[in-house]
Amino acid sequence: MSSAVRTKWRAKKWYTVLAPEVFGGVPIGSIPTDESWKLLGRVIETTLFDLTGDFTKHYIHLYFQVYKYDEENAYTRFKGHELSRDYIKSITRRRSSKITGIIDTVTSDGYALRVIGLVLTAYNCNASHKRAIRKVIFQTINEWAQKNSFDEFIKAMIFGNMAVDLMTRAKKIYPVRKAEIYKSKLLAIPAATGLTPAVIVAQKPA
Repeated sequence: MSSAVRTKWRAKKWYTVLAPEVFGGVPIGSIPTDESWKLLGRVIETTLFDLTGDFTKHYIHLYFQVYKYDEENAYTRFKGHELSRDYIKSITRRRSSKITGIIDTVTSDGYALRVIGLVLTAYNCNASHKRAIRKVIFQTINEWAQKNSFDEFIKAMIFGNMAVDLMTRAKKIYPVRKAEIYKSKLLAIPAATGLTPAVIVAQKPA
């Protein structure tokens, strides 16, 4: 490493990245930057295992985005989540149906998200059963969004309550082996927050 590179690296300041309050606001890492405004919009990936210490949740990947900072900390907002491919592969069985439903929905406090629900049946089911289960995926996710705030919706989605509800409903249509909220992405935030909807783009101050 050249002396110029070492000097530039030493000039960087390290900030502690904090998880959103819905996940306890705990530190999830540190990131360096030579200009603090460059923190805005940065996306940090972690797992629910890293936040809770529960190894059974290692397959739940979480994405947080920095939206503000102070002298020492970078504060994040929930950006989305995704279940690992290895986990999805492990719960998928031959001679059964895999049904997904993608829906754009809005929470009671105005946050817009795209959410993917997943239902795995015990046996292969026909097209009419698949349509009915997909409709249940849409209804379940949308109802949870309409009745809950952004933070409440995230907790239900990540910690399993929504998936349990989805499985209970889907079982009334056809035998179901597993239900999951497979993936989510924050699309927009309420205008009342004063922040730009969707992805927050880092901008150099004037």
